[in-house]
Amino acid sequence: MASSATAGTTYLISSQGRLPRWQDILPGTRHVEHPAPEHRSIYLDTAGRDLRRWDCMLRYRTPGPDREAGWELVVPGGKLGTELHIDSDTSDLAPDELTAAVAGLTGGRPLRRSVTVDTGEHRHEWYDRNDRLLARIGVETVAATVIGEAATVEQWQQIHLDISDAASKKHRTALTAALARTDAAPTPQRGELDRALATIEAHFSLATPAGKAADKVVRARGVLADYLDTQLEAIAAGDVWLRRGLDPIHPTRVAIRRLRSTLRTFRKVFEPTQRSWLDSELYWYAGVLGQVRDVQVQRVRLAAALEDLPPELVMGPVAARIDTDLRADERHRLDEVLRTLDSDRYRTLLATLARWRIQPPLTEEADRPRVIVKAARRAERKADTRARTAADGEDEQALHLARRSAKRARYAAELAAPLLGRHRAKRTISHYTRIQQVLGEHQDSAVATDLLREFGARAGTTPGENGFTFGLLYGLELQAAERARRQAAEVTT
Repeated sequence: MASSATAGTTYLISSQGRLPRWQDILPGTRHVEHPAPEHRSIYLDTAGRDLRRWDCMLRYRTPGPDREAGWELVVPGGKLGTELHIDSDTSDLAPDELTAAVAGLTGGRPLRRSVTVDTGEHRHEWYDRNDRLLARIGVETVAATVIGEAATVEQWQQIHLDISDAASKKHRTALTAALARTDAAPTPQRGELDRALATIEAHFSLATPAGKAADKVVRARGVLADYLDTQLEAIAAGDVWLRRGLDPIHPTRVAIRRLRSTLRTFRKVFEPTQRSWLDSELYWYAGVLGQVRDVQVQRVRLAAALEDLPPELVMGPVAARIDTDLRADERHRLDEVLRTLDSDRYRTLLATLARWRIQPPLTEEADRPRVIVKAARRAERKADTRARTAADGEDEQALHLARRSAKRARYAAELAAPLLGRHRAKRTISHYTRIQQVLGEHQDSAVATDLLREFGARAGTTPGENGFTFGLLYGLELQAAERARRQAAEVTT
């Protein structure tokens, strides 16, 4: 029963609930009613509800209040999330642009009508004598048809309440009493698709994504599930970007690194066989993406270094050589990524990630906060040891291991922050981020010297070019590497 009328709240009306005479509930005010035409939403998905598994939404909407008719695609994923709207007068066939974008998430399986939702709304508004809006109530009647082996129809009514600051306590009390008489109960904010599918989730063996449901009752398991879900969504959203011709390489690789780090740092909380297989496949896919990212980083790095040189020290078409060669290499490697998206191996990986998002193979250890905390602190100790070892010597492999361990310690602190304490986690993340950045600078310099040596040798044997400037840049990168090594010693002491 509605105990209080809260602004911005949605109420679900029971089947026995009776609506009041809205024009009478706020005496002394002006009541305005806005009957709105019915509108329809048509949701598409595969027979196995693949888009649902990723919390994606592809739908056609008929004209409605404040909207044009057309198609809409929504893919979660943080910074890589996608929202596309295409105006259209027909719901017969989804635009190729949208179906192609989700081809990876659907596994190439055909899309069909999954759910239709018909909604009719009456909106009621109340104004005071100064014509100020006091409150607005929207009463929706919804009929949802879920299309599976047989059509299932669900119907409900809901009320959306918004109260303005101009409403008095008396107005709020009257609204509360009116809602109480309808037996309306506050309900969590939930999309029409979620509500329509709620009654058949078990039939399709589709649990709610693990990070967003009952598993949160177990704090440690919920922390793990939330972190996993964020990385899995980002990887899937990166797939959509790639298919749209955009560049999600860096954030997708970061999500993969975070996911692999979680699998390794917190290995006890995962079923061993599935954990090992996923780690191996993510390593493979990250390597494909990494070939593109490495070229991107070096193209930007070398162009910036060249800009810093006095013009008289830039001899020959150095900028053109760097830009042309590296862009061609980037294009070649990106083509390989796109071919990978259509491989059976990659499709299997993405399908596995979808299953992990719904039900990650966690062990009983995932229910124990101390297991997660101990693993995060163990990652910190390992990172500290490797960082000190690397700073004391000149072993390139030791520097690489130290950088990798710093990343893992940082990511472990990100995941375990609710268990470690936000303040402590923030300090830890900042510390290992600094180590990671310094050692990353050293790594980038090492890669740059290899490239510059190759460019210099090529320029020395090409008419109209010479290797002087490349040699100069080579020397500057050696200095940058040494500087990074010294900084590493400072931040690890």
